Amino acid sequence: MNPPPVVTREVAREERFSLVWTRELNQVFADVAPYYDRANYVASLGLWDWFLSKFMATVDIRPGERVLDVCAGTNAIGIALLKREPTLEVHAIDRSREMQEVGRQRAEALGLRIRSTIEDVHALPFPDNHFDVVTLQFASRHLRVKRVWGEMLRVLKPGGRFYHCDMLRPANRSVETLYYGYLRFCLWFTGFVFRSGQAALNCKQYFIDALQMFYSAEELSHVLEELGYCNVTSRTVFSGMMGFHRAVKPGQP
Repeated sequence: MNPPPVVTREVAREERFSLVWTRELNQVFADVAPYYDRANYVASLGLWDWFLSKFMATVDIRPGERVLDVCAGTNAIGIALLKREPTLEVHAIDRSREMQEVGRQRAEALGLRIRSTIEDVHALPFPDNHFDVVTLQFASRHLRVKRVWGEMLRVLKPGGRFYHCDMLRPANRSVETLYYGYLRFCLWFTGFVFRSGQAALNCKQYFIDALQMFYSAEELSHVLEELGYCNVTSRTVFSGMMGFHRAVKPGQP
C-alpha cells in the first residue's frame, strides 16, 4: 500500500486511525503493561537493550537539566538517563496509568525518582520554554505527529534538544514487504506466548497498517523542519526500519 503524500499524510492517518487512538489503545496498553518489556525483548530477537543503547547514544545530556520523556511507558528512557546522570530532573508523561505504574515500580526499585504525569500528550500540561531536553521513543506511529511535536517545541527552552526514535516505514519496497511479514509473525507469536487479552489481539492488523501509513526517516526530517525545528539530523538502521532523529529549538539557551 502506498501512503498518501506527506502534505496530506496527517489528515489521512487521523481519518483512518482516530477511533483506534481514542478508544482502543488505552485498553491495549493496559493489557500489555505487565509483560511489555519482555514481549519487546522476544519480538526483537533479544536486541531490545541494543535498540535502547543506540538511541541513548544519540542523547546529549548535561548535569542538572530538566528532561521530559513523552509516551514514557515503562520508563526505560528516564531510567537510562538517570543512570547516566543522576542530577537530572526527569519528568514522564503517558496516558496509560498501567504502563506508568510498571515504570514507577522499575524506577523505585533502583532508587530513582521520575515525576509522572498521566495525560494525553497532544496537549502537554507544562509551561512554555520549560525543558532542556524532550525524548520520544516508539510511540509516534500512534500519535497525531505534527500536533505532539508542535507541543514539544513549545515546552522546549530555546536551544533545547528533541530526540526521537521509532519504527519507520522503509523506503525500499522489498525491505518493507519482508518487514511487515516478520512483524505479523511477531505479533502472533508474542500474543500466543504472553496470552494477550482480546484488546491487544484485535489490534494486530492496526500495528501493521499504522506503519504502512507512517513516515520514512527523510519524511520525518521534513516534518520537523516544517514545524520550526532546526539542526535536524537523522540516521537509520536495518535498511530504514528504525530511525533516530535529533532536532533543536531555535534560539539561545
